[in-house]
Amino acid sequence: MGEEVLVVYKKNFEEVHDRSLDEIRSVLDVLVKDRGLNVGYTARETVRRADFVEPDLVIVLGGDGTLTSIAHSVDDNTPVMGVNSHPRSQDEGGSYGFYMGSDPSTFAEDVVSALDGDAIVNVLPRLQAEIETTSGNVIRCDPALNDLLVANTHQYQPSKYKLNRDGVESAQHSSGCLFSTFLGQGAWFRHVVDIEGSKFPIEEIDDHYLFVARELPRSDRSEDGTYWGWGSGPTVITSDMHRGYVVSDGWDETHFTRGATLTVGIDGPKLRLLTFRGSILGGVDQWLASPSKDLL
Repeated sequence: MGEEVLVVYKKNFEEVHDRSLDEIRSVLDVLVKDRGLNVGYTARETVRRADFVEPDLVIVLGGDGTLTSIAHSVDDNTPVMGVNSHPRSQDEGGSYGFYMGSDPSTFAEDVVSALDGDAIVNVLPRLQAEIETTSGNVIRCDPALNDLLVANTHQYQPSKYKLNRDGVESAQHSSGCLFSTFLGQGAWFRHVVDIEGSKFPIEEIDDHYLFVARELPRSDRSEDGTYWGWGSGPTVITSDMHRGYVVSDGWDETHFTRGATLTVGIDGPKLRLLTFRGSILGGVDQWLASPSKDLL
């Protein structure tokens, strides 16, 4: 029996994405004949968790948003291959595609490397939030590859909560707490807090994460880790909001009410992301304290 491959594609009726899908399909049609692949196709808008149970390889065709929108449904054993359907290198209006290790021009070569086990496997950590309600129910939110937001559902109202980080506790009111993985800091985190010039030890990036209390009053921006920090331990938040939510990677929302306790950490299921011409860390070596030449 041949390998099971699932292609999840961006469907927005723009010609450039449709053309890329046609190119990818033509390559895979050849491999279906030559290698006996079993290939399924589904649009991002209709994909379900059950679709990811069988595949040996998941191919995501689109941009970073397409990948983060479906990555939470992929387990930590299934390799994921990102294919940029509209590369900025070919069109300035296209997608940067940080997580997309391939594009239609290299896909034929790259997919064979993926199937033969010759691709670079990047094992990426993900953030995870766990909510314990006042009635004792426990809810695990979707894992986040980039960032995770805890905030008031009414963004015009302050987020009120008690925060406990590394044993330091404080009562805060801000516009919410933003958490980021090392790789995800370029997506949103660096627009919220000025950390230019900060360098992170390469040995810490798999088990540490970034935290900031967004728009915390200046008088409360202490240096004890309750404003922003880089650490590995869990962050515990007790809500004092009538209604709040957790948002993973800007997609699905999980709601909670006053009195709920949220525990956020970097212990979510990892993502096995394939690249082909260098490690994913090679693109962010400027953020590393001592980057390895092997990453570049």
